[in-house]
Amino acid sequence: MIIVLGSVIAKPGQENAVRDLSLTHVKRSRAEPGCIAHNVSEDSENASRFVFVEYWQDMPALMAHFAVQDSQDFVRDLRPLLAETPEMKIFNAEEIMRE
Repeated sequence: MIIVLGSVIAKPGQENAVRDLSLTHVKRSRAEPGCIAHNVSEDSENASRFVFVEYWQDMPALMAHFAVQDSQDFVRDLRPLLAETPEMKIFNAEEIMRE
């Protein structure tokens, strides 16, 4: 499984626009092949920061997600609303315990 952790910080006054774009993006992404989960949350300590947590079946599924035109449009539309460069880390993970 591939885990993607990312975050963005909205420019002052752009929080609603970032939230709306982000929610549209994650809801659309959930329907893509290989997407296990795709979520965005607001940071409880910084209302301008939005955190993305994604789980993908494998790296080809994630790479296909990055290649989708809607994903590229999301990044293009989001960038002007941000105060800083987005952060993203990608991990290869193996589940080791289930309850």
